[in-house]
Amino acid sequence: MSKTPVGVALVRVDNRLVHGQVLEAWLPALDANAILVADDEAAGNVLARSAMTLAIPPGVKFEVVRLQAAAEMLRPGGRGPQGARTLVLLRDVRDAVALHDSGVPIPQLNLGNVHFAAGRKQVSQSVFLDAGELSALDRLAQSGTKVEVRAVPTEAPLQLPQLKARFATA
Repeated sequence: MSKTPVGVALVRVDNRLVHGQVLEAWLPALDANAILVADDEAAGNVLARSAMTLAIPPGVKFEVVRLQAAAEMLRPGGRGPQGARTLVLLRDVRDAVALHDSGVPIPQLNLGNVHFAAGRKQVSQSVFLDAGELSALDRLAQSGTKVEVRAVPTEAPLQLPQLKARFATA
């Protein structure tokens, strides 16, 4: 299994990026002191970055960067994230695959919220996936990534085999 990049506590896919569950549940559960949003859209939108920054609790380091910049930072030999325990937030499964394909080790990938869209099937209360995303998650798992769905840390995680079964019957 790949080693966690220095300073990364968890990589989470959540299309909402920074919001209450992340700030009130995940940061304390992970004992995280930093958040890294790796998202091209947010990095290019001053208003979105400003709104997210306003929500960040005091003492928590916060950074929004483009996906490629995050890959360069998190790859072995990169500068690493700002915090000793950083929560990395991505908008969608494709971004997790892009990070992995850019050489970033992702030992665990948490899917927290993936909105419904045409072609996607519901695999949990808050996660909808299409066949391509499920296949990509399977590929990540085969390379050593533990894939789970869990909205909050206190919830029992759903593992990839359960997601595949739910997808097949949805």
